[in-house]
Amino acid sequence: MISLFREGLGLHQQGQLAAAQAIYAQVLAEQPDHFDALHLTGAIALHHNQLAEALVWMDKALAINPHYATVYSNRGLTLQRLGRLDEALASYDQALALAPQDSSVLADAHYNRGIALQALERLEEACASFSQAVALKPSLARQYVGLGHALLDAGHAENAIRLYDQAIAAQAADAQTHNSRGAALHSLDRWEEALPSYAQALALQPQYAEAWFNQGLALQRLQRTEEALASFDQAIAHRPSYAMAYCNRGYALQKLGRFGDALASYEQSLALDPHAADAHYNRGCALHKLYRTPEALASYEQAIALEPTYKSAYANRGLALLELKRPDEAIASYNQAIALNANDADAQWNKGLVHLIQGHYAQGWPLYEWGWKNGTRGNVRVWAQPLWLGQEGLAGKTILLYQEQGLGDVIQFCRYARHVKALGARVLLEVPKSLLRLMQTLDGVDMLVETGVALTSPEIPAFDYQTPLGSLPLAFKTEVETIPDAAGYLRVDEANRSAWLERLGPKRKPRVGVVWSSASNFKSDAIRSMRLAEFMQCLDFDRFEVVCLQKVIKPEDQATFDALGQMAFYGDELEDFADTAALASCMDVVVSTCTSVPHLTGALGIPTWVLLQYVPDWRWLLERRDSPWYASVKLFRQAERGEWGSVLAEVREAL
Repeated sequence: MISLFREGLGLHQQGQLAAAQAIYAQVLAEQPDHFDALHLTGAIALHHNQLAEALVWMDKALAINPHYATVYSNRGLTLQRLGRLDEALASYDQALALAPQDSSVLADAHYNRGIALQALERLEEACASFSQAVALKPSLARQYVGLGHALLDAGHAENAIRLYDQAIAAQAADAQTHNSRGAALHSLDRWEEALPSYAQALALQPQYAEAWFNQGLALQRLQRTEEALASFDQAIAHRPSYAMAYCNRGYALQKLGRFGDALASYEQSLALDPHAADAHYNRGCALHKLYRTPEALASYEQAIALEPTYKSAYANRGLALLELKRPDEAIASYNQAIALNANDADAQWNKGLVHLIQGHYAQGWPLYEWGWKNGTRGNVRVWAQPLWLGQEGLAGKTILLYQEQGLGDVIQFCRYARHVKALGARVLLEVPKSLLRLMQTLDGVDMLVETGVALTSPEIPAFDYQTPLGSLPLAFKTEVETIPDAAGYLRVDEANRSAWLERLGPKRKPRVGVVWSSASNFKSDAIRSMRLAEFMQCLDFDRFEVVCLQKVIKPEDQATFDALGQMAFYGDELEDFADTAALASCMDVVVSTCTSVPHLTGALGIPTWVLLQYVPDWRWLLERRDSPWYASVKLFRQAERGEWGSVLAEVREAL
């Protein structure tokens, strides 16, 4: 019997497991309580992942000899693979309590115990177990890898990297270790350094889907979007069921402006994992970009249903609800985002805009100040002088008012200069060069300063306070009913106007000044502006003299403009806004989309018709046909999102 068992053991050690198992069966047929044959039969079953059977054989062996550490260690591994982690831990602890002399048995028990603890999220204990394994078998790379994983999960990424480096030194050809090292660097936002680790992993194992995926994440963070997309494609090629890879592939496509392709990728991700909140959220973002707002809203709500603390989903849900003209629900959604994170600047800012567009100025202006936190109102300038928001007296003081947003904002809010002056202050106004001549006509300004000129220059007086122009409505506690100077507050230089009248020549028909798009790269310009080919539907060139007030014709409009041949254009001659103001003052009416020009012509008191998107910028409010900011402005609004046809028809009829 002894020789027969030894024959089986020899075959086992040579890797001939089926032959060894057959001999162990013969041994057990004659001697059912043969401890080693029972244990090793269980070990072969474990090797073949026949877990229930392996557990039976090991329990039989332990019933005969309950003092054998190796069996407890293997039994623990069996229970661990069965998902019975607490029982597995108990078995490893029994193995360790027996204190076997064989350091490999001890190392294995500590290592596998660490994995079980890691799965139970008992990370500090897992680290301790892996450390024991490393101390017992410092030459085995897997011990370092296990401890590295535990340290990484416990938030000790720097220590994890050192362990991975030791593992690589002990066993260089280990793709998983290189990938894990990259993940540790990634967790420290060291994406550039992570890339070589992923590359080494892929050199060793080119079909390693997770390494392709992780490489894509790093490339995405480095704004190398095309490369990230290619990496996600590789991850999917090697693992077609990789839901997260489809989701991140969609995000890369979205960053590239390929919203339809992004949507398809998100939907593939959701087909594989319909319970992934991120994929629902990102799908909503893609639908939002495709102007499919009701569907986007449904996706955000699905993300929230799956993850009730999803702050970004609440915030984007607010955006969608406003675009559907459901402002009260939008505010409620922002409130939920803010309840989860009171410092969410985007949610606070956007909630403020919803209040402002409803005319709830008392609630809106304080939240408008959150624009400094999310960068919407420009880069924060560091001042030695305190910010003035209406609390301190200004008699005998000097204050600097300055631009922080677009040119239209400067024109809209500069009206407050004379009201600041009326408080007894000396007023300095800092504006871009393109507005300097125009602002010379503004009452209440003691000195104009060009943006970019050092405020410490000897010619510029010292000032006591500073206020960005967009904060003046808050300082003056402006309500819709108390907006100052709606009838106009800027003037045209008469000599300049006369020069433009001469340039235009004799007037034979009513003159219409037109603007259909902005020269800026403002992110919403695509929905607030239109192409010339569409805009010209509102114009009757036989009955009106049409003058373009834009300084530039965009490349996509140039062919239409050239073919038209009936619109006067003076872009190269418009040196600044003073010229645009003088030219606009020669018009009987100005027809414009939402650009800086309606602010200019409204501030001048020129009859102005503004064509607005379904939910416009906050300053035009909702539903009204007039503007409380500009008495000379009439508003023409889309009846549904993206539909300009009825607006253009209404303007044509009004003309």
